[in-house]
Amino acid sequence: MSDTDEKTQGRSIWIRLWPVYVIAAGLLAAWLFGVFDYLSLDTLQAHNSTLQAFVAEHLVIAFIVYILVYAAATAFMLPGSVFTIAGGLLFGLAGGSVATVIGATAGASILFFAARTSLGKAMNERAGKLVRRLEGGFKEDAIFYMFSLRLLPVVPFNVANVVPALLGAKYREYAFTTALGIVPGVLAYTWIGASLGATFDAGETENLFDVVKNFIPALAALGIVALLPVAYRKIAGRKAARLEEAAK
Repeated sequence: MSDTDEKTQGRSIWIRLWPVYVIAAGLLAAWLFGVFDYLSLDTLQAHNSTLQAFVAEHLVIAFIVYILVYAAATAFMLPGSVFTIAGGLLFGLAGGSVATVIGATAGASILFFAARTSLGKAMNERAGKLVRRLEGGFKEDAIFYMFSLRLLPVVPFNVANVVPALLGAKYREYAFTTALGIVPGVLAYTWIGASLGATFDAGETENLFDVVKNFIPALAALGIVALLPVAYRKIAGRKAARLEEAAK
């Protein structure tokens, strides 16, 4: 390969990394405008009355806006736990869970297509060790691997959004395993939000016992989510062990 070809290929790689620049710019803008300062339970409590009033008057609009905001947060790799809790606070356990699963899957899909159309080409040319280690097992059973990436804490959520695209996953299988795999965690954190709603509504007169009582179901759900990887390892057996070993 000539020096000219190498320079052209190098420029091409940097151009195809445009999704990285967009995500980095979004994170920088969020930091500059203090968005991260609003991602807290204190903020939810301070603005709870205003948010609840808006949802009561404009339920459909609020539902759609929440999904769009969650999708954008996922695409820009912002912390999702506070958004998930907010969904439970605003829409209850059922509504908040549905909205969060839709929003998170949509945001993950944005990263999937970005990785597949441009970022993935650049990354495949400079294939990371993780992608190479997962490639063999992924070709053997792609659905199992994608579902396992959601249930087993082997890689961060944002990494799990991109890796399947780099390995040539089919989108319909990716979307299905993403939506299904995040349900347990979404339910647990949404339940916390619903419990917060009951606590905020009760005001300062509520005693400690009642506060704890509101959170017992949510805490139980979190406990179950924490135990799911253990149960899944038992069920999946050697396949799960190989995936965890490859991801190390």
